Amino acid sequence: MRILGFKIIEEKGTKVVIMEEFEKTNIVKHGFSTRLGGVSKGAYTTLNLGLKTKDNKEDVIKNINFFCKTINTSFCNLVLADQVHGDSIKIVTQEDRGKGIHYKRDYEGIDGLITNQRGLALMTFHADCVPLLFLDPVMKVVAASHAGWKGTMMKIGQKTVAKMIKEFGSNPQDILVGIGPSIGQCCYEVSEDVIKKFNTNFTQPCNFAIATTGEKYLLNLWEANRLQLEEIGVLHRNIIVSNMCTACGEDLFYSHRRDKGLTGRMASIIQLI
Repeated sequence: MRILGFKIIEEKGTKVVIMEEFEKTNIVKHGFSTRLGGVSKGAYTTLNLGLKTKDNKEDVIKNINFFCKTINTSFCNLVLADQVHGDSIKIVTQEDRGKGIHYKRDYEGIDGLITNQRGLALMTFHADCVPLLFLDPVMKVVAASHAGWKGTMMKIGQKTVAKMIKEFGSNPQDILVGIGPSIGQCCYEVSEDVIKKFNTNFTQPCNFAIATTGEKYLLNLWEANRLQLEEIGVLHRNIIVSNMCTACGEDLFYSHRRDKGLTGRMASIIQLI
């Protein structure tokens, strides 16, 4: 299966979505998981990566290993986000290797991870929220951020780029950004209160929200993230949107909204080689 800019790779039944633009640089390993190719059962069938779900933890660990092997990285390289639907971003170093799985992390409330060090696999979790992967191929910096509606409203994508600029000297025009599989506008109806919150940081929410009925709106998180990235200088052509809706794609993806909360979690990984 191939969608413009994206393709699905498979290793022993484990299916992962990757971006061709990232792959062509030959300096990163990366991928967005699907729900296919694991050992979980029931509502979590089969590649549930959510350590905070009620799934069997041993099965989840096996699934994470499958995901890592499919993109040719190691379970031991992982650094996990500690997501709270916020906008805090952590600079990751070799001291953080393995944090989140092997032992208790010494950081909390982190929805974005950045590193310029090789061999560290930055990992965030999703089940409708937007996974954002960043690559500066010039300064050799990577990042992964989790952008639900709250993180998107707080512009975590833009803040991730700002931190790459400040801490590592990145030029936003060099940065590639992948907007991975997540809930699309077709399936994401929200209340007027949510749109009012977007008014805090966005001048024209009408660019990504369509009014329906009864003070409800269809919210386009992909577009809201794209606009904030362009605002800080990321080039339109360097923002790669999967256009893969997790709520529509029941055969490929978990969806918190579609499955009314009882579901697994996907993840995204990026690592400098």
